[in-house]
Amino acid sequence: MPSKTNEERLQKAIANAGVASRRHAEELIAAGHVTVNGEVVSQMGVKVTSQDAIEVDGVPLNQEEQKQYFVFYKPRDVISAVTDDKGRRTVTDFFEDVKERIYPVGRLDWDASGLLIMTNDGDFANMLMHPSYKVEKKYVVKVQGIPTRDKLMPLKDGLVVDHKKLAPARFKQISSDKLKNTAIIQLTIHQGINHQVKKMFKAIGYPVMKLAREQYGPLTLEGLQPGEYRPLKREEIHALEALAQKG
Repeated sequence: MPSKTNEERLQKAIANAGVASRRHAEELIAAGHVTVNGEVVSQMGVKVTSQDAIEVDGVPLNQEEQKQYFVFYKPRDVISAVTDDKGRRTVTDFFEDVKERIYPVGRLDWDASGLLIMTNDGDFANMLMHPSYKVEKKYVVKVQGIPTRDKLMPLKDGLVVDHKKLAPARFKQISSDKLKNTAIIQLTIHQGINHQVKKMFKAIGYPVMKLAREQYGPLTLEGLQPGEYRPLKREEIHALEALAQKG
């Protein structure tokens, strides 16, 4: 009988195998995509050992899978997910030449574009997405209306969104179009709640018309066109880890 000393939670085992982040692993378990020794497991808290046969959608875990890290320029109208039950295009559709099962770190809205990190390193993904870590993300936002600096100041002070006090953000108004009554604003945040940027601008009365993430920590989209990607350099991976741990 396997020793209990090497037991770990099922979602952690899935993350360590590079299939998904722990958060996504929990979603896979809850949706019935995971089996342990041939039995579907849909409850949290199950512990497994290296002796257990674990499969995700019928594919056995591979603990020796090579770790992969990419920066991807996500186009608009693409889902930040591995699969989509409505048949829409997902970010993994752009990585058909990558044999490892990679997935996005966090999400960009379907109608947003910009920088997305893709990996199969569960610990790395979990570290970057953990709310206690503070890796800055920079967005370019087109809004309806032309806000004055006073109207934008609540972003800097820290808004309350969904009954949650947000951390202060930095902003810079890049341009405005009086004829179209629109403005382009650069926003820098380090949190990552669902639809955060849209909710922040809606809260101050300037709905988002277009949204793009142009920077994630030290990473930019330089040299990439929508739909293109490149591997992360070793020093970039270390820089992201250092930023997250510093936060």
